[in-house]
Amino acid sequence: MINPLWAWIRSLPTLRPRRVFGLAFVGMGLCVGMAQAQGLTEPVTFGAFDPDVDQCTPPEGFEPVLAFVQDNGREFMEGVRFGLTEAAADRGLSFEVVQAENDPVRQAGQLRDLIAAGVGAMVVAPVDPMSLAPEVVAALEAGAFVGSIVAPPATTLLNAPQYLTGKTLADAAATYIQTELGGQAKVVLLTHDSIQFLAPRFTAMRDTLLQIRGVEIVADISPVTVDRAGGAATMSTILLAHPDVDVVLGADTVVLGALDALRAAGRDRPDQFLGGIDGEPDAVAEIKAGGPYKATVALASPIFGYALGQHAADWLAGASVPQGMDILPIAITADTVEQYERDLADPAGVYADAGRRSTYLSMYGSICADTADEFVNFPWSSEAP
Repeated sequence: MINPLWAWIRSLPTLRPRRVFGLAFVGMGLCVGMAQAQGLTEPVTFGAFDPDVDQCTPPEGFEPVLAFVQDNGREFMEGVRFGLTEAAADRGLSFEVVQAENDPVRQAGQLRDLIAAGVGAMVVAPVDPMSLAPEVVAALEAGAFVGSIVAPPATTLLNAPQYLTGKTLADAAATYIQTELGGQAKVVLLTHDSIQFLAPRFTAMRDTLLQIRGVEIVADISPVTVDRAGGAATMSTILLAHPDVDVVLGADTVVLGALDALRAAGRDRPDQFLGGIDGEPDAVAEIKAGGPYKATVALASPIFGYALGQHAADWLAGASVPQGMDILPIAITADTVEQYERDLADPAGVYADAGRRSTYLSMYGSICADTADEFVNFPWSSEAP
């Protein structure tokens, strides 16, 4: 996940929250010069999205094209792409994908090309939010729709309630400890506390698990690398001091690595609770197979991708769209995995059913073409005080 750039936002001058002008981005830096819209730079608490609050005229001069400005080809982003593809087809928009392959300079050039081509709607997964911000602002200032995954600026900013995400996983683990382990457990937390945006996840885990008298957190550590190899290396070291571990929590990629280390040491047991966040396919496969991996908290990317595609089409038709959208965490277990997989395969059906949609998404604020200068330019979260 991406750092929300608090330091960058705080370095900007204090600006009025509506129709603010005065800074211009030049190249990779900032300088004062030509007037450029800056949107809402001060934190705002948005109310629930009301699609009827604004009556707008459709933006003019755009091609009916939805483009996905993709950072890389990992599974999570391929899910976003699938949802966008389905929404574009359902709404009669042409669909294009440009992938940066983790190159921020390449991605900035791709976005400039889309703006020059008059593309009316873009969904962006930034490689480097700070360096891409000038191009995103240029698209927003032109009146195009920009949906962004986590990082501002954006017409519609997508985020996940991070404390709730961590609590969802911790609640599942706590229930298992109480019902299956007799209230006693040695717990390992594989954290990402150095990433400010993700730290609330692990605060929630500690808050929840330490309410159980018999829980001992034997390790609370961030792997050197946030990947499967990093999780395996860290768990191998932990096992030297604590060979009998009952619970391991963290992101799926590092917890899968921890499972590798447990198996290599012959310390995996079917009554352990390993749980992660992200709904990675390997984690889902482990859950379906049975064994130590008991849960993953999914942030259903095809479903929110489909929603962003619908918002793009609404924007080009002159309708209102949300300014903020939560991806709600869903605990995937052996009991729920089949329904979850059906929903991922049918994002259109989920979106059309208000009840099913509310399981995965919450929407806030309202913006349309006539109020386009009120785009979100701060690290919005529904959990912000």
